[in-house]
Amino acid sequence: MTPPQRKRRQTRAEHPPPLPPAPQAPEGGGEDDDNRNPERLYVISGADGARAELDLVTLIVARADPPPSVTPEQAVLLRLTLAPLSVAELSAYLDLPFSAMTALITELITAELVQARAPIVRQALPDRSLLEAVMHGLQKL
Repeated sequence: MTPPQRKRRQTRAEHPPPLPPAPQAPEGGGEDDDNRNPERLYVISGADGARAELDLVTLIVARADPPPSVTPEQAVLLRLTLAPLSVAELSAYLDLPFSAMTALITELITAELVQARAPIVRQALPDRSLLEAVMHGLQKL
């Protein structure tokens, strides 16, 4: 049997300082609240309609500068895609789900502001002549 432990009394000077109150989000909602808000995603993606066949690895490239008539999300997407980026990267940069990204990109494809490309696929098997040249070079050593 273990003896009971004595609790040490603390004087008033030894009490830890009170914790500051946790920061509260403003009444309008913070950035985190907007990302979880399904109404915001509906406004961005619009009504369900025909969507382009896009994969996570499909590369998106801008064809033109953003015109003044596009939404802020589409303008950012057009600025990001001056160099080819995959749909997964765009989704991460804009902090939007894949479904909302496909809707945004579909609208831009139909407006001919972006181009969707299949990713560059490397050959599954290397060129036989290259392998033979390497093998002959190693044999000569």
